[in-house]
Amino acid sequence: MVSRHAVVAGASGFIGAALVKTLRRDGWRVTTLVRREPTATDEVMWNPASGELDPAVVSGADAVINLAGSSISRMPWTKAIKADLMESRRTTTTTIVTAINAAKVTPKVFLSASAIGFYGHRGDEELTEKSKRGDGFLADVCVAWEKWASKATCRTVYLRTGLVLGGGGALAPLKLATLFGAGARVGSGRQWWPWISLRDEVRAIVHLIDSTVSGPVNLVGPKPATATTITRALATALLRPHLFVIPTFAVKILGEAGFELLLSSHRLTPEVLLADGFRFTHPTASNAVRWAITD
Repeated sequence: MVSRHAVVAGASGFIGAALVKTLRRDGWRVTTLVRREPTATDEVMWNPASGELDPAVVSGADAVINLAGSSISRMPWTKAIKADLMESRRTTTTTIVTAINAAKVTPKVFLSASAIGFYGHRGDEELTEKSKRGDGFLADVCVAWEKWASKATCRTVYLRTGLVLGGGGALAPLKLATLFGAGARVGSGRQWWPWISLRDEVRAIVHLIDSTVSGPVNLVGPKPATATTITRALATALLRPHLFVIPTFAVKILGEAGFELLLSSHRLTPEVLLADGFRFTHPTASNAVRWAITD
């Protein structure tokens, strides 16, 4: 049996590494795009800054998956950092799209990273993939990101990912603080933090490869949770107290990034995934947190 072929950009990241491991375990042939000289036969060098990617690399691929882009966790967001966050997404996405569109055999599907920042701060409003874009820098980034990806001449999916709960990523600093007894509410704690376990993030991406879905997909858990629900679940799972409060004014010292990443509220549901028959391994934030601390 001929193995299926996936091309992955951002394969060394938190999500990308887990995805590549799963695909290879399941018998896929995975080509990873690297920006240095290749050190393995399954690596291919590309240069997004100059738009260089041989179309033959993606030709006939069963899936092309782009998870590349500068980290949004660098704070505060200076003008230079904001420009880099936008530009890194433009160059990686347009380079891949150009290669897809020039390929001799068009890939079957392009799955392009996006984020729940698309929706902006929305309070308690219930949001699905049909909801309009919100305001803010991250919304601007996501709208542009998805527009660049939309130029691909194959089925295209925008992966609007939330807070991914696993052994690293955004949960790592919260886990470390909690382990040292500094488990804390962030701001009011009533803001909605869209979450998903790393396992379900990867499973959902694999599911979407074989789906007929196109357009935006919320990669978030099925039961919305507030910030306090998540930080308290972490303290409970680690058998640590949850006594402190990081006041809103302290978060706002981090500027625009602090507000958009920690205080903004997105009450999201994964309507498209659920309608497409996807079933979550971790249906609640508490389930996901308990799994994540042992991942």
